[in-house]
Amino acid sequence: MLTISDVYIKYGLRVLLNKVNVTIKNGEKIGLVGRNGAGKSTLLKVIAGDMTPDEGKVSRPNGTTLGFLHQELDLPLGKTVMEETLTAFKEVKEIEQRIEDINVELGERTDYESDAYSELLQELSDKNDRFTLLGGHTMLADVERILKGLGFKPTDMDRLTDEFSGGWKMRIELAKMLLQRPDYLLLDEPTNHLDIESIIWLEDFLKNYEGVVILISHDKMFLDKITKRTIEIELGQVFDYKANYSKYIALRAERKEKTASAFKNQQRVIAHKEKIINKFMAKANKTKMAQSMKKQLDKMERIEILDEDTAVMNIQFPPAPRSGRVILDANDIKKSYGELKVLNGVDLTLERGERVAFVGQNGQGKTTLSKILIGVEGATGGNVEIGHNAQIGYYAQNQSETLHPDLTLIETLERKAPEDMRTKVRHILGAFMFSGEDAEKKVKVLSGGERARLAMACMLLNPFNLLVLDEPTNHLDMLSKEVLKEALKKYDGTLIVVSHDREFLKGLTEKTIEFRDHQLFEYLGDVDYFLDKRKLRNMREAEKRTEVAAKQNEDVEESPEEKKRKWERKKELQKKVNNVEKKIAKTEEQIENIEAKMSEENFYTTPDASKVMEEYNQMKNNLEQLMEDWEKAQDEYETLGGDS
Repeated sequence: MLTISDVYIKYGLRVLLNKVNVTIKNGEKIGLVGRNGAGKSTLLKVIAGDMTPDEGKVSRPNGTTLGFLHQELDLPLGKTVMEETLTAFKEVKEIEQRIEDINVELGERTDYESDAYSELLQELSDKNDRFTLLGGHTMLADVERILKGLGFKPTDMDRLTDEFSGGWKMRIELAKMLLQRPDYLLLDEPTNHLDIESIIWLEDFLKNYEGVVILISHDKMFLDKITKRTIEIELGQVFDYKANYSKYIALRAERKEKTASAFKNQQRVIAHKEKIINKFMAKANKTKMAQSMKKQLDKMERIEILDEDTAVMNIQFPPAPRSGRVILDANDIKKSYGELKVLNGVDLTLERGERVAFVGQNGQGKTTLSKILIGVEGATGGNVEIGHNAQIGYYAQNQSETLHPDLTLIETLERKAPEDMRTKVRHILGAFMFSGEDAEKKVKVLSGGERARLAMACMLLNPFNLLVLDEPTNHLDMLSKEVLKEALKKYDGTLIVVSHDREFLKGLTEKTIEFRDHQLFEYLGDVDYFLDKRKLRNMREAEKRTEVAAKQNEDVEESPEEKKRKWERKKELQKKVNNVEKKIAKTEEQIENIEAKMSEENFYTTPDASKVMEEYNQMKNNLEQLMEDWEKAQDEYETLGGDS
């Protein structure tokens, strides 16, 4: 059992944790929730022993082990993925060496009847038991299984860790932790750098994990799948719910409602008693009774209404400078990393004001194409033409990691701001919930969510008309995600957003591009439209089926010529389907306009009524033909494995 007793932490004038008490039983799976900066990561650091509270303490049983996956990693360089992951078995390696030494010593000794010899045999037995318990006999197989589950390919095992991004290094650190199987596993936003397949694998692993799991995550589904208890940190206090995240939301609302009702009733009672006391105080024969009643009132335990933390960012994107009609035109883009093919001759044209979502599994090229389009990375083949007066704003997955840790918040913005914006940096910080003394904080003391907000503030220092966002909701709490989404809805420029978050994407874009099998597949609607066309329930199922289909296709042997012919025909059909869908959408809009005109009063008495009716019937016939064309092309496309 782990006990958190009267833990108190204060930063400047702000009380982060105010005498909090929590007891955690063996095997519990707990979600730690709250606003960005509420103290979630701080509490994990206190539990892990990485931070000492101003007051209070944390106690856990002697001999228990703890693993803490936090947001700031410092993975050693110069080792391969396999070598670094095997460092998780440090104790196993030491035991293995000791077993070998004991066996050598036993072979040399002849004092078989001595106590020392018996003790050596007992130590050998104990070491063998411990070696087995820690997985010594299945060490290599376990390493490969965990790394594969977290998305590493067999060819990655001998690559140096230096070659991998921060997100992949985090996976290596997570793999080491899972292999060590600590009694207490603390995970701070583990899904931020994982693709869907790895998230699902980790869910299954953690559901069956024997030890305690305490995790911070803004992925509602992930929390629901794993946790059965939710601890909320709000304005320095903790609120404990024996429920997963979805049930916690309902119970939280119920608690606040009951507290508000009880507070209102108590205030009514207090007001009534005070009225009587004041009345009795004025009468000499009632003074003693009034004093007695006042003592009773003073002893009453007062119900307090906690001021809810509803502070949110005030994001307002600057008006987009006018660009040319075509803001971006990419043709026949190819991208390979050595033998690894990522994109194979893809085309993409964006017109001014278009809003596009990139979806699909990690590794399918979403981030790669985003970087190629804006010139951050070069293509292996093809070309990209940036339109007239295109001004690009880019938010990378690791944008917050590029901030200098030793600069203050105001120094960070001042260094990135153009001359005419430097007088406004404090105002911008305030809009992103950094006020007063926050401006003088150093970046390194910020939480992951606070760093993400600061990185966004930096992005808004310059106007742009093409905004490319790669996983912008990583580290943001639920309210901040909603604020960002609403701000993006009002943004009047061209938008590309890469995300796995269906809730965030819903209603945000008008076109969805799926990345699959080195190609792009276009859907003229938001993420819900895409999922409806794919007849899938959620983003997880979409990405799960993609991998299953790919594995099924691998079992079918086709000649290179046949594959090329099929690929070219599929590409041709996909373009046809997309073009027909555009025509259908336009025709439907025209029909709606005519129907609106026909519904007007006295329409049928107007001179051009018959002409409009004729046009209406023609449009209906056109729509019927277009639907037939779409169905034929789509059927042939699916026959060729288009949506498999």
